[in-house]
Amino acid sequence: MKSSPIVQLTLARLREFFREPEAVFWVYGFPILMAVLLGIAFREQPIERITVDVQEGARAETATTALKAVQKFDVRTCEDATCRMRLRTGKTQLVVVSSEASGPGFDYLYDPARSDSVLARKETDDALQRAAGRQDTFTANDREFKEPGGRYIDFLIPGLLGMSIMGGGLWGVGFVTVDMRIRKLLKRFLATPMKKTHFLGGVMISRLCFLIPEVVVLLIFAALAFGVKIYGSVASAAFLILLGSMTFSGFGLLVASRAKTIEAVSGLMNVVMLPMWMLSGIFFSSSRYPEAAQPLIRLLPLTALIDALRAVMIDGASIFSQTSQVVVLAIWGSMTFLIALKIFRWQ
Repeated sequence: MKSSPIVQLTLARLREFFREPEAVFWVYGFPILMAVLLGIAFREQPIERITVDVQEGARAETATTALKAVQKFDVRTCEDATCRMRLRTGKTQLVVVSSEASGPGFDYLYDPARSDSVLARKETDDALQRAAGRQDTFTANDREFKEPGGRYIDFLIPGLLGMSIMGGGLWGVGFVTVDMRIRKLLKRFLATPMKKTHFLGGVMISRLCFLIPEVVVLLIFAALAFGVKIYGSVASAAFLILLGSMTFSGFGLLVASRAKTIEAVSGLMNVVMLPMWMLSGIFFSSSRYPEAAQPLIRLLPLTALIDALRAVMIDGASIFSQTSQVVVLAIWGSMTFLIALKIFRWQ
């Protein structure tokens, strides 16, 4: 084993990586930093208070008294121009105006494109209708449902895993290979009794070695800090992670197969990564995009990886239910690796 070219190339890449502290941070520290920042930003919070302005008018006092009686409202009275300016600048969610055309009622001035404004309109109308004497036909009780799996952090972690796997494959394989070409190391390797498959295999195997602690550290941190669980099979999740790593390592080899400068490989990696960063649902569901774009989005390898990871980790799905995603990843991985093997050049 010690004389195997693949083993020696893999060991050389591992030594080179761990001698670069900045590379260690971007591989292991950055995903955890992202999880911390986004987990805090979207953590569970108490119910937000509703800010409502009441425009000065004939029945402004009635509306103000009724809304102040409900604890969730922050209410203030102001003149027409001030109320409109505060609504336009986002300092209030709704303006209540005394209605003159429809009798003893109120008009609601709000922005229907703002979800908080729509919610404020509903809650304000409900409070004012109750204050005016409306009676509910039955009593409803609120029952809170809070379990791991339904939070944003549970949705986010598989996305961060997919993003990390994609970035590691492209930067850890593609960028490194071009850097070796620039430093004439590939030309030296060419003079040794080594096959092209040995070199490419060694680079991909070294990437898999980096992947294991990268994934384990992120998952352990997510479990300890936020209570994130894997509801499906751990073996299924591990299989998807390994398959995704091999797929994006193939992408890394492909973008590096001909590039001769850092600028060239950086541009090619951005061409590959940017569409998937935006479309594949790392931070929000890809279903938000129009239905006409969904077939194309589902063909992206990062979409297949993240969707399959979320199905296994959150929904508890089996690997056999993710056959289409596995096929997409396998096709992309084998296709990119074979093309890279065909067109790869040493200098």
